[in-house]
Amino acid sequence: MSEYFVHESSYVDEDVIIGKNTKIWHFCHIQKGARIGKDCSFGQNVNVSNNVKIGNGCKVQNNVSIYEGVELKDYVFCGPSMVFTNDLTPRAKYPKGPRGYKKTLLDTGCSIGANATIVCGNKIGQWAMIASGAVVTKDVPDYALYAGVPAKQIGFVCECGNVLGEDLKCSCGREYKKDKDSLVRSNDD
Repeated sequence: MSEYFVHESSYVDEDVIIGKNTKIWHFCHIQKGARIGKDCSFGQNVNVSNNVKIGNGCKVQNNVSIYEGVELKDYVFCGPSMVFTNDLTPRAKYPKGPRGYKKTLLDTGCSIGANATIVCGNKIGQWAMIASGAVVTKDVPDYALYAGVPAKQIGFVCECGNVLGEDLKCSCGREYKKDKDSLVRSNDD
């Protein structure tokens, strides 16, 4: 018996690593060379392309394609039908293949809202939050809250997901201080 679950309607290519307690639901495709951590969940119709790396505890909702060149660290949330790109200047007649892909990194604990788009070549900072429908065209600092088209920073969020006020203290007890364009924790859990 397998240590992970793959629905019978899904395909897992050869040379794939899937961590313990991960669940892959209906109509998914996990392509060659993909590396997926433990305790992840992939909703209906998710595609994980060749050589993609996904950390532990990630949640990928329905209708998301994670293209080659994208990496998800631990506890990343990808909302329904959000979009990744991996080529800034694609042409059907002149495909570049992996050598033309721009790397995209989603750092630990960040969340991407439904129908948001992450343009390739950018980093989403740890515990950052991207609003539904936003289009991210540049790097996002740690704990930043981004919204709009193109996405702009509209505030900061706590690790727990609450929007922070000006005092940068959360009702959960976590406190932060500014460090350039980002935040850092100023107290222990």
